[in-house]
Amino acid sequence: MDALHQVDGWDVPFASVGVTRADGVVATQGDTSHAVRLASVSKPIAALATLVAAEEGVVDLDGPAGPPDATLRHLLAHASGLPFEGERPIARPGRRRIYSNEGFRVLGEHVAAAAEMPFAEYVRAAVVEPLALGLDPSGHPGAGMHGSLDDVLAVGRELLAPRLVAPETRDEMVGVQFPGLDGVLPDFGRFSPLDWGLGVELKGPKAGHWSGTLTSPATYGHFGGSGTFLWVDPERRLACAVVTTRPFGDWAKEAWPRLSDAVLRELA
Repeated sequence: MDALHQVDGWDVPFASVGVTRADGVVATQGDTSHAVRLASVSKPIAALATLVAAEEGVVDLDGPAGPPDATLRHLLAHASGLPFEGERPIARPGRRRIYSNEGFRVLGEHVAAAAEMPFAEYVRAAVVEPLALGLDPSGHPGAGMHGSLDDVLAVGRELLAPRLVAPETRDEMVGVQFPGLDGVLPDFGRFSPLDWGLGVELKGPKAGHWSGTLTSPATYGHFGGSGTFLWVDPERRLACAVVTTRPFGDWAKEAWPRLSDAVLRELA
């Protein structure tokens, strides 16, 4: 795909990009096996593991977890009231969309306690091994995993056509949780509402979205501070991922949408 060669001109130490459908990779550019820090692209992976735990009866998405009156669902949807960092809530659960790394740390501790094993081991058993990933799930549940483009594209395929969880569970993952909550999408500004699923951001009607102008409103996914992203467009039955080693910044706000739009134009 010509569009993928855009990454060759990016001012980054390393980048690879790929596009996949549910039945296999469409095209890639760059080293697809080179592992990088996924940063917040760890969150959809942590969420998948948590949903496996819910289906197995290890945890209850609507059971208590985190601050008073909060649940695992609140933690996954950034609606627990916990701040980006720090243990003291800054809002009541279900009142505001507050993007929270702390919420995912608490989530990892909750799942680990219920499963009686470290969260990284649960992720390995629930997600990494079944999908034959090379991903390392160690570190912070919401920001510390390391993986390659191959790994992230495999997660994209799982979200397009789930095998680890039932289709109904995947649909719940990518449906709006706690509708109507306002919030700030990190580095992109305030949105009213800022819709979120379980571990994934939902594009909806947002203008100036990081996934570009041509992805459908049904698109969902995540980006990370390491210059990495994964978006899934169920209407186009397509997922696109980028992994880099340059921290997110203004370069990404320009490069990512341009790349995504070029991909969709080429595949139209």
